[in-house]
Amino acid sequence: MTDEPLPAERLSPLAALVDEVLAGVGYEVAAATDAVDDAVPGYGGLFDPETTPAELRSALEELLASGLARPPVPEPSGDAFVLYVDGSSRGNPGPAGAGAVIADASGDQLARLGRPVGSRAGNNTAEYVALQLGLSELLARYEPRSLEVRIDSMTVVRDVWGGEDPTEPGVETYSEAVSAALSRVPEHRYTHLADSDPNPADALATVGADIAAFGPG
Repeated sequence: MTDEPLPAERLSPLAALVDEVLAGVGYEVAAATDAVDDAVPGYGGLFDPETTPAELRSALEELLASGLARPPVPEPSGDAFVLYVDGSSRGNPGPAGAGAVIADASGDQLARLGRPVGSRAGNNTAEYVALQLGLSELLARYEPRSLEVRIDSMTVVRDVWGGEDPTEPGVETYSEAVSAALSRVPEHRYTHLADSDPNPADALATVGADIAAFGPG
């Protein structure tokens, strides 16, 4: 399991608290959302416009103080995996989120992960974070022999698999972390997704961007 939260770009204090809760449950979006919704008094929740920032902050702090548990790790069909990743930035730069879905070779989704990236981050940064997020949790949970990464960012592909230098300033840390993670997978390759191809990580990246847009709280 990962012991430390993954790094992030600048976030508001409220969004940073949500990211801490996400880290505590292994970035499982559904588990984090359910936990926050249960902690908010009344009928409010993480994305309920009726919930005030103060109520949300109180619920998040209560959750972090009480301790969080990761959901059980599903059993895969083998040691071959598929990883869908996607990043989203509104405004590019703007509120950005990252999403990743871990599946086994049979197509069963084992994890649906998401997180905010930054309140003013670019799309390429979000794509790197999505790949780092997925790889980190994959290696924390399983021992993959082979991996197919399904990704729509040719910028990341050209860097990670093509050997080109990163083209966006500030992503070197993410690029190095991705390379180090992939070195632990004996066989790995990528499949480039066209815009029309379904990507289950897309909705998770959108949730991450929604969280990154939270105000100071």
